[in-house]
Amino acid sequence: MAYFLSSIFLSAFLLFQIQPMIARTILPWFGGTSAVWSTVQMFFQVLLTGGYAYANWLSGKGRRREIVHLVLLGVSLGLMLVLGLAWKSPITPDASWKPVQSGFPVWDICKLLLISVGLPYFLISTNSPLMQAWFHRNFPKRTAYRLYALSNVGSLLGLVTYPVLVEPYLTLAWQGKIWSLMYLAYAGLAGYGAVRSLLKKKSSEPELARSEADLGPKLTARDYSLWIILAATASILLLATTSQITQEVAVIPFLWVLPLTIYLLSFILAFSGERWYSRQVYLVIFLVATLLVGWALGRADSLSISVQIGIYSLGLFAACMVCHGELYRLRPHPAHLTRFYLLVSVGGALGGIFINFAAPFIFKGYWELPLGYTVCWILFLAVTFITIISVRRRLVFIMNSVMLLSMVLVSAARSFQQIQADLGNDLFIKRNYYGVIRVRELDAGTPLTERYALVHGVTIHGYQFLSALKSDIPTAYYGETSGGGLAILNDPHRGLGMRVGILGLGIGTLASYGQVGDVYKFYEINPLVIDLAKGSGGYFSYVSGSRAQIEIVPGDARLSLENELAASGSQNFDVLILDVFSSDSIPMHLLDAEAFDLYLKHLGADGILAVNISNRHLNLVPVVWTLADNLGLSRVLISDPGSLPDTFPSLWMLMSRDPSLLDAAGILSHATPMNGYVSPVKLWTDDFSNLIQILK
Repeated sequence: MAYFLSSIFLSAFLLFQIQPMIARTILPWFGGTSAVWSTVQMFFQVLLTGGYAYANWLSGKGRRREIVHLVLLGVSLGLMLVLGLAWKSPITPDASWKPVQSGFPVWDICKLLLISVGLPYFLISTNSPLMQAWFHRNFPKRTAYRLYALSNVGSLLGLVTYPVLVEPYLTLAWQGKIWSLMYLAYAGLAGYGAVRSLLKKKSSEPELARSEADLGPKLTARDYSLWIILAATASILLLATTSQITQEVAVIPFLWVLPLTIYLLSFILAFSGERWYSRQVYLVIFLVATLLVGWALGRADSLSISVQIGIYSLGLFAACMVCHGELYRLRPHPAHLTRFYLLVSVGGALGGIFINFAAPFIFKGYWELPLGYTVCWILFLAVTFITIISVRRRLVFIMNSVMLLSMVLVSAARSFQQIQADLGNDLFIKRNYYGVIRVRELDAGTPLTERYALVHGVTIHGYQFLSALKSDIPTAYYGETSGGGLAILNDPHRGLGMRVGILGLGIGTLASYGQVGDVYKFYEINPLVIDLAKGSGGYFSYVSGSRAQIEIVPGDARLSLENELAASGSQNFDVLILDVFSSDSIPMHLLDAEAFDLYLKHLGADGILAVNISNRHLNLVPVVWTLADNLGLSRVLISDPGSLPDTFPSLWMLMSRDPSLLDAAGILSHATPMNGYVSPVKLWTDDFSNLIQILK
């Protein structure tokens, strides 16, 4: 018994510890967006399905199957040894594996994951169903389903310990080394189990046949379909909730782990026994949660992030408890458990595939979250109908059906309302891998203030007035008294042919400062944004109307700057402006020590680095202050109150190697006094960041 417990627990721990670890490693290589984590989860869900299919095959008859397992374990250890000699650790690829820029990098992410952790993860994923099948052979009168709950406990601990105990204290290289050593221990346990099964399999087959003479009710296509659809719905809601949270704050392990933790917790509770899941209780909880989620979705631009996280977490927990609780009710005889787990994992993989491959192309907005709740209510109604009819409890059936049908209609109406709101108020809306981009008309019919705005998520990323009198003035966060405007207007090279680098294009507002002889070079990862800024649709003309020479470099800004430095040396920018947000979320890899060191290499000796740190949810002042301290830079904080409707309030930090550049009267007159300020935040690096510390 101890062998089964230790083997299942260790494999489950490793299975979910590796996910945030490898995602954290490759996140900066693919733009640092929430879609990277969705792709990583989708990859692991698909690989998990493959592992469960392999476990189903391995647990069948035939003496040579365990030999195949032993060979694969040996190959995985050999591969990790080879990669460990070439990389910093056997599972963390080095910088030479950074990809070529891609507008849809799903395949590149999957290829990198397959090479670095594919085989070890595949073999670990087989362990839980395989151990449960072997356990059932050894103890046919004892339930193996509780071992699945233990597996999820191990998974849960693997997840929650990563952002709390692993990420803050260990570099990614050491994380990979320690995980690899633990995998070696797992391989030993798995190899022992395979040898044990190989030796005992022949002698146990007659007894096994007798113990499984009664396999319970015959399984039908309806059973298979419900297993898949329930699992797929929970998976869709998991990924949709994660995207909803991370696109407004930051793509970090803590905000990945929280929804996945809730998802696993629901598995643990549901598969620990029927006492943890009451259909009547969760009918009420899910009803309240659905109404709260609908309310929060309509107020995403005004609610605090902590309130949003709390509401979305409650909704995810309630929905997953419904899906997984009903899955447990529909579980088959233990003789079929590997097939059951296989089809559950198929559902999870299909949910991930839908989110990553289908949703961005068939939905114009992030509609999978409200639609997912509607599907969950439909499933709740369906399984209630099936199970209650089977026991002929007519009165209970009628009462539950009325409530459930009412919530199906309410949820469907709310989803339709949100979709209509998305489609009805926008001149342009399109979704791609990097999010939902909209063009919205503000103050329509008011000649002097009518304007087109670019909106990403719930955040306006710039707007331009339609009136010829105001169409060329810098607006939003980029007015003449903003940090970006002050850096350009007060630079000593102004009028002498400036080189200005800008990370983040938006609608190209800063190009309005360009003069004849200037070069303005924008770095932008989202091809939709590039098209709109260049004039597609006729909404914006800052780029086409600029007097400066405009260059736009597609792809992740940090990768582009690294490639340019290697190929042709420094860009020698007089002003380098960092204004990179995905909705209101910050790409962490553009705001750490390695990134800032790269910026300085591209900045002229007498250049100014300007960072837009305006954010609804995060106080970025101490983060950037610590970075300036680390690099020995002089800095001033510019808090611009704005002047609506022309400009928004904004917060900027200007930095330079030369203190005299920041002493210009035009800059000092707008600077916020920071005498005696000491940042409480530790230096952010590629290996370390602490977003919780700076939440507002």
